[in-house]
Amino acid sequence: MSRKNDNTSGIERRDLLKGLGLGAVGAAAATALPEAAEAYEPPQDQVKQRYRETEHVKRFYALNRL
Repeated sequence: MSRKNDNTSGIERRDLLKGLGLGAVGAAAATALPEAAEAYEPPQDQVKQRYRETEHVKRFYALNRL
């Protein structure tokens, strides 16, 4: 097998393919980065008490020795 070394265009095939691949990865990464989403919570829910230590919670803690 003889290899023809003809660089008339100035860009080798590997460099061209490498450049196209990196360009595609860069474009995909730029479009795949979404904005940070935050859940909406009304002001009256922000001050609502969420945790209550009821009897079944106390029993769970006692049974699991927490």
